[in-house]
This record gives sequence, C-alpha cells and structure tokens, in this order.
Amino acid sequence: MDYLFLKNTLRDWIYAGITVVLVYLATSIIKRFLLWRSAKQSARTEPGWHAFIGDMIRRIHFLFLIVLALYVGTFRLTFSELTTGIIRKTFIIVLLLQTGRLLSALIRQWIALYGGKKKHTDASVVTTMNTVGFLLRIVLWVVLFLIALDNFGVNVTTLIAGLGIGGIAVALAVQNVLSDLFASFSIVLDKPFVIGDFIIVGDMLGTVEHIGIKTTRIRSLSGEQLVFANADLLNSRIRNFKRMVERRVVFSIGVQYQTPIEKIEVIPGMIRDIVENKEAVRFDRAHFKEYGAYALNFEIVYWINNPDYNYYMDTQQAINLEIFKRFKASGIEFAYPTQTLYMLEGAQKPAEVQHAG
Repeated sequence: MDYLFLKNTLRDWIYAGITVVLVYLATSIIKRFLLWRSAKQSARTEPGWHAFIGDMIRRIHFLFLIVLALYVGTFRLTFSELTTGIIRKTFIIVLLLQTGRLLSALIRQWIALYGGKKKHTDASVVTTMNTVGFLLRIVLWVVLFLIALDNFGVNVTTLIAGLGIGGIAVALAVQNVLSDLFASFSIVLDKPFVIGDFIIVGDMLGTVEHIGIKTTRIRSLSGEQLVFANADLLNSRIRNFKRMVERRVVFSIGVQYQTPIEKIEVIPGMIRDIVENKEAVRFDRAHFKEYGAYALNFEIVYWINNPDYNYYMDTQQAINLEIFKRFKASGIEFAYPTQTLYMLEGAQKPAEVQHAG
C-alpha cells in the first residue's frame, strides 16, 4: 500500500479510481433520471419547455462525464505542477466544448420556438431570427475559443490586434463570400421578400423556402429548387407577388365584322354588368378598341382585390363563361381568323410567255 507510483501510493490510486467510478455512475444516473422526468412531463402536456430541457440534457455527452469523473478523481492524487496544469487545461477545453454544445443548442431551440410562434403572423421574423441565431452562435464559439486561448497563456489582446491586420488580407481573398454575407444582412433588415413569398427573378419564379447566409433557395412551380447567390439576387429586379394588394387584369375579345352596329354598342355595357357582379372585383373600363385584321376588338380592364393567382383565374373563368352565354343569347358571334377571296367573272388568264426554242 505504501508503494509509490508517480508520487502517489497504491491506496491513493485505488481511492482515486473508486472516486472516478462513483462520480461517473452518479452523473449518469442523474442524467437518466432527468431525461425520464422530462419525457414524463412532456407526455402529460403539450411539447414545450419540458421537451426542450430533455433535449438539452440529452446533449450532455458521455465523454464529458468521463472526463469530469477523471478530473474529480485527480483531487486525491498529487502530481507535478506541469502535470497538474495539463490536466486542468484539458478539463477546461472539454468543459468549454460541452458548454458551447449546450449553448448552441439553446440558441437553436430558442430561435425555433420563437420563430414557430411568429411565422404564421409575420414570416419575416423567421428570416431575421435565423440570421440572428447564426450570428449568436458565431459569437459564442469565438468567445469560447478566446477563453481557451487565455487559459493556455496566449495574450488575447495582441492576438486580436494581429487578426485585425490579417483580416484585411482574408477579406480580399473571400470578398465574394463576404458580398453574399452582407447581402444576406440586407435581405434580413430591408425585407424585400421573406420566406413564403412568391417572387419572380428574371425569367425564374417560385416560392422562397430558405434565406441563408450565402444563398437563397426558391421552389419553382415545376418542382425543382432554384438556388441564388444573395449578392446576385439583390442585383436583380425582383417582383414580389405576395406583396400585391390588388391585381390589374387586362383582356381582349373580338367579334365578327358582320356584327350589327346596335349590338356593338351594347357590348361594353354588357361586359361591365358581368364584371361588376363578381365578388372582390372593381370594374375599370370596357372599350371598342380597334379594327383588327379579322375582328372588331374590345379591351376590358378590371381590378381584383385578392392577390391569390388561383382566385384570379377562377374569377376570369367565371367572367369568360358569362360573356359566352350573354353573347350566344344576343346572337353575337366571336371572330376567328378568316380570309375572303373575291372571284371576278370574265377575267382573262395572263398571257403565256413564249420562249424561243
């Protein structure tokens, strides 16, 4: 029992080993008990903070518990100053990693919980919160990294000053990435569009699914995902149909040239009556616009007080059907491409050209 190994007796090593085992078992049992309690509370009530606490406890890694038990076990042992310093610094690194893991999960859970409550009332909150969460996690890991360096005796103040100079060179090397990053901040702050908006960029269109730090992803009408660099997106003309308050609709119809003048005169009033009888519609005008190549053309304009495209198409379909019924009842014929060929009686054929042969 008095045999010395690394300046400690066999009895000290045995006590230290027992301490390590007891600490690990105790922390493991406490972790399992807290998980059980959290799951039990979550089953009784709606998923919320109990499920969140359970997820946080689940993120306590078993390797951290082992390192913690080993660190506590070393309290009964005597080491050199160098060995003691190495043990302490190793534990601090593991502790900082576990702390970063928990706080990062805490930020994610808070963003998800807060964004989930707000996304139905204000979709822009989701975009803003995702960006804020990303920045908070970056700040968190930077702070933890600086704490770790400080514990290793690194002069953090000098390091930060050196990074400021080196940061200029790095910024020049990754200027495209930084351009997309700042464009992301501009999207979050200015909110030209948010998640769920239907936008058109050039000849591409779709619904915004995700606004990230470098790219924005849009789900097109045909199903594929479109990915835009944030900087390129802000340099483009963006048409946001989700922000549309009302939709202006312009359409034309053509009737035959043989239509009597008294029927032509009643067509604008007839169409006005049809349009004004539809819900959420504001009639603007209906005019005999022009003499077309094969039709007398009428132009109709109205406003629909609903930005939904399907609602607009349903309304336009109802108007078209009603126009068809009214025209048929009034004996008004729609025009279609026609050509009239006039034959002159007694016309002589062109003289044949005589060729010398």
